[in-house]
Amino acid sequence: MDISVKSMTRLVLISGAITAADQAAKKMVTGSIALYDTVPVIPGLFNITHILNPGGAFGLFAGHSPEFRQFFFLFVSTLVACLLLWFYKKTADTHVWLSSAFACIFGGAVGNLIDRFRFGRVVDFLDFYIASWHWPAFNIADSFICIGMALFVYYVVFKQVEF
Repeated sequence: MDISVKSMTRLVLISGAITAADQAAKKMVTGSIALYDTVPVIPGLFNITHILNPGGAFGLFAGHSPEFRQFFFLFVSTLVACLLLWFYKKTADTHVWLSSAFACIFGGAVGNLIDRFRFGRVVDFLDFYIASWHWPAFNIADSFICIGMALFVYYVVFKQVEF
């Protein structure tokens, strides 16, 4: 099954825009806020906090050795990226929203993968909290991975899409 030019353009535009926005925001944060420093944006709710996350989502595997994390996350991220491209190709011409969800996940994965290659860790900076309760810091790439996954789950559960 070949993918149309229109579908390929959609993949490049969506995932490219997400990756570019993610990397631009991370560059602004790393260039203007010292590591572990915080800039209050909405007191009592939201800060920009410069953090380097050595683990995965919510700090998964953060306690493991740097060599293990580097191998694991680079291997898994590459595998997931290839799987996402396969899913995208299978759905791009028939399910625009579902394939757009895969493009969002792919763009987010690439944004975080770039950090893993550059720093061995992922730059996180969006820090939401209420009183002393903090949601784990995250970034733009993580946001689009979550949006894409929510759309994917919606399609699997309610639209019963087959691959």
